Amino acid sequence: MAYQLSKINQAIRSDVKGFLEECDAAYQRKIDDAAEQIIRNLPNSPLVLLSGPSGSGKTTTAMKIDDALEKRGVITQTISMDNYFQTVSPETTPRTADGSYDFESPLCMDMELLNEHFDALAQGKEIRIPRYDFCRQMRDTSRCTTLRLKENEVAVFEGIHALNDDVAGRHPEATKIYISARSNILDGERLVFKGTWMRLTRRAVRDLNFRGSDILTTLAQWANVRRGEKLYISPFKHRANIILDSSLPYEVSVMGHYALPLFEAVPAENPRRGELLEMIDAFQQLEPIDPELVHPDSLIREFIGGGSYHY
Repeated sequence: MAYQLSKINQAIRSDVKGFLEECDAAYQRKIDDAAEQIIRNLPNSPLVLLSGPSGSGKTTTAMKIDDALEKRGVITQTISMDNYFQTVSPETTPRTADGSYDFESPLCMDMELLNEHFDALAQGKEIRIPRYDFCRQMRDTSRCTTLRLKENEVAVFEGIHALNDDVAGRHPEATKIYISARSNILDGERLVFKGTWMRLTRRAVRDLNFRGSDILTTLAQWANVRRGEKLYISPFKHRANIILDSSLPYEVSVMGHYALPLFEAVPAENPRRGELLEMIDAFQQLEPIDPELVHPDSLIREFIGGGSYHY
């Protein structure tokens, strides 16, 4: 799917609030459809596996699915698969070609424990969900939480490796969801803004706002993030029963408020400077939207803040 530049700009000029409401409603319809599919599959499995690359809005989408299911009488428990990371060890943690730790690799996950927990939940047994301490890069066994699914209750496991062969491949009965910001913005046939640029923008803004990482750090990590996507995430999207495009037609017009100052400040010698200049030009082709107009439950509040969800 692609959005047309002229239609976006025209909608912003004519009725910006109505445009935002229409876009948010369209995404909510996707969420509602996903919830209905999960309910239909509930007799087969109480497990939902939600995957997607960095910057896709997995966390907010999982929360929106929770809300949609609970409105339909199905209780949800959402678990971040980040808690199943292995403790970092020089002996066992996988490495990239340059010798650095490959934190994008599924080998960083405790797949055996995940699968034990999936089996236990499907059988109505109790599990103890670990808690991962990212500051110390180790699992904290003193902070486990217990979970046993009741009737009409589902567990949503959210993480970049949720559709990996060692997870979804061993649990084909689960409902499987793949999410990514996939849509480009076109001017006729001319490419204006890539879907992957949307995800880079989301990550850059979020990293600065909530993770204490400046734009240069985000850019330095992006090549490895993309490498991990191509190796470990995208090859498994065919497993999904549901594919969600999380891009919003108004998004670039809002994100320019945050991204333009970041990208313009990147030094000329930065290796990604050429691509950033293309992005800067693309942002400037869209009518801007005041972020204050964005609804608190919009997916992009995950990245810009000020939303109704708590992360």
